[in-house]
Amino acid sequence: MYYLLQSWWASGGSWEFQNQSTGIANFQFKIFAEKFEVSLPPLEEQERIAGILGSLDDKIEANTRLIQTLKEYMTALYKAEAKNGKVLELTDIADFINGRAFTKDATGTGRVVIRIAELNNGLGASTVYNDIEVKEENTAYPGDVLMSWSGSLDTYVWHLPEAIINQHIFKVIPKGNYPKWLVYHACKSVIEDFQAIAVDKATTMGHIRRGDLKRDISIPAQEMPQMENLWNLWMNLEQENLQLAETRDALIKRLIG
Repeated sequence: MYYLLQSWWASGGSWEFQNQSTGIANFQFKIFAEKFEVSLPPLEEQERIAGILGSLDDKIEANTRLIQTLKEYMTALYKAEAKNGKVLELTDIADFINGRAFTKDATGTGRVVIRIAELNNGLGASTVYNDIEVKEENTAYPGDVLMSWSGSLDTYVWHLPEAIINQHIFKVIPKGNYPKWLVYHACKSVIEDFQAIAVDKATTMGHIRRGDLKRDISIPAQEMPQMENLWNLWMNLEQENLQLAETRDALIKRLIG
């Protein structure tokens, strides 16, 4: 039942039982309990299905813990090497390409339009899709570095399939031979400063200006091949988790219906 309800909720089934007459969406449990019906297989088959799905969830959870450990370790390594490293401006190592208002007149099909909500919370019922063709610089691929610069300021790595970058989000494109892991950690190293700037400027929604990107940063002075290996491991684990989740969700639909 747990996996059945999870799948039903993720597919937007709960909207049928939402009451918005007060302006605030409330889930109507009584109506849900009276109307929601499901056909379940025999108990033995349910237990077998739960075992398969549980093993997939366990692997996803183990990968997620490893990813968190990797990120913390990489941050520590980067900070240690950058402490007495080479001083440059942030814009010396990357281009910051702003997204555009691609949610306007969206078709409802096609690629995901990445807003700050998707960066912070993942895909959901409010996610916008659009068939529009956009420039390469406004397209995000798995492993691309993104930075939100208005409202909720942070640095992210995109792991989902090819998507469209909306306004208020920079695609951070490394210059020259600078690797993505270095650009990501360099942006992360100054994000708290950017957040403070945004708070000072906040009227309705805090933000930074393009000129704020021209600030000094310290990056490692020597090559760090271990960081490239750790970065690749992180990216691979994220992709494995997506594949495991896709397999799990497909099994739910196939085995439970």
